[in-house]
Amino acid sequence: MQLAGGVWSGVLRRWLVGGMALAVATVLASAASAGIVVSIDKTAQKMSVSVDGKQKYVWPVSTGAKGYVTPSGSYQPFRLEEDHFSEEWDDAPMPHSIFFTHQGHAIHGSLSTRNLGRPVSHGCVRLSPANAKILFGLVQQRGIYSTRIVIQDNGGSARVATNATVSPAKKKSKMSPLWRLYE
Repeated sequence: MQLAGGVWSGVLRRWLVGGMALAVATVLASAASAGIVVSIDKTAQKMSVSVDGKQKYVWPVSTGAKGYVTPSGSYQPFRLEEDHFSEEWDDAPMPHSIFFTHQGHAIHGSLSTRNLGRPVSHGCVRLSPANAKILFGLVQQRGIYSTRIVIQDNGGSARVATNATVSPAKKKSKMSPLWRLYE
């Protein structure tokens, strides 16, 4: 009896592991097919949001002003904060923030709606508060792992925003800001 029980428990274990692997694969495949693509055109100062391959929204945005950069490329958001305030820019409100770089770049609502459609930010992508709330809810519902943020370059050169004063005579280091403690 013990031999038969041992054989059957091994078969049952393989069946359960195989079933769990199939379930995980199904969940991952459905997450990939339920994709959100947020495309930002810095030249046109517009954002389009597509869900499952169909364009749902087109909104005006504000990206990096002259001298500041909204980085170009393809990103996956990693943090959502419904009620965030900037630690770098005088506690400026950043409602419905979707962070996509570890340097602090985010898509967020802005009360300065009269400037939407013009590059006036310190590097973030600004939206009207109502549109930021819609996008935040969509990403929150579908998940950050099924969301892609694609930012098209406008060809200009700029620097990443910082609130720190940098001496123009001092050469900028490509190393971490913490390295400056040893310079």
